[in-house]
Amino acid sequence: MIPTTEYVPYFNPFIELIDSNKSVIDNLQDVQDDFESTLRQVPKEKENFAYASGKWTIKELIQHLIDSERVFCYRALCFARNDKTDLPGFDQDLFVENSIAQQREYSDLLDEMNLLRKGTIQLFKSFSQDDLVKIGVGSGNKISVRALGTVIAGHQKHHLQVIRDKYLC
Repeated sequence: MIPTTEYVPYFNPFIELIDSNKSVIDNLQDVQDDFESTLRQVPKEKENFAYASGKWTIKELIQHLIDSERVFCYRALCFARNDKTDLPGFDQDLFVENSIAQQREYSDLLDEMNLLRKGTIQLFKSFSQDDLVKIGVGSGNKISVRALGTVIAGHQKHHLQVIRDKYLC
């Protein structure tokens, strides 16, 4: 269980989705396995589907997860290495709007997500127990390295549930 002193309440919905009895690495792998097995089965006609006007397509949602994971991993690396710089936030909508997710092959997006997660797991394996509890500031909010790893997994799990509930129904 990650103490609430290691993150701000904004991250509760993501952290609460994750099994607190498992390691960050196990949760990252478990959620990726579920994501991979679910999204590899998406019918071709759903790849560019958005469930409502102004909502992202499944391709854009995958790109959002990729971009967010990269940002969170950079933060985790900086904090683990004792970089005390307050790291900037990022505009997720602007990132998606300026991506070429819609023109990309669906399988390439899934392959990239899978490879990125493997890299994320290796990154978190490289952190000591002391590194995992180090806290830094990103987007104006304090968060620990291990909370970032849990947020990565919980964020993906949240969006996987949205895909199941709103895109694949």
